[in-house]
Amino acid sequence: MTEKLAFNEIYSNYKNLVLKAAHIYVDDLDTAEDIMQDTFLALYRDMTDKEIESEKEYSNIKSWLYTTAKHMALNYGKKAARTISADALEGSDVIEEPVSESLESEYLGRIAEEERAELHERIFAALIKKNPRWHEAIMMTGYLEIPTAEAASRLGMSENAFYAMMHRARKWIYKKFGVEYEELNRF
Repeated sequence: MTEKLAFNEIYSNYKNLVLKAAHIYVDDLDTAEDIMQDTFLALYRDMTDKEIESEKEYSNIKSWLYTTAKHMALNYGKKAARTISADALEGSDVIEEPVSESLESEYLGRIAEEERAELHERIFAALIKKNPRWHEAIMMTGYLEIPTAEAASRLGMSENAFYAMMHRARKWIYKKFGVEYEELNRF
């Protein structure tokens, strides 16, 4: 497979995943599209000396794309916050504090959100090790919002078999991570 063909195939297969990952962390679709382009540009630069030869490498690329888009989106948010703060300082003598319940609750909310994101990453990492088809099915229906019938078709299985597979995957996730997930969502 040539480098250009491999990149084009990866782009067409994962552009929605990368866009969705970016859009989760930035609410602006235009910004998410910019992040998607930057993510694929980074991949293209990285691929100049490599060829994708196995399905395992594709799954690694999928994880790399998702993680890279997520980090680029988070960095964009931090940079935008700094820019807004600097603009506010230049524009007026009085800085109005944003209204919030308390700094402590805001801080605890951010910590909980980071812990949830870390747990989700660990769940998906464990899921891909346990059964890559489960991972792919959950990514298609949960993140890419592909209809069940289309996802089943892409995986070459009937809808009933797809539902059974999803049930087993969810049951495994709950068994392995259920207590931890409930603890995080208690507050």
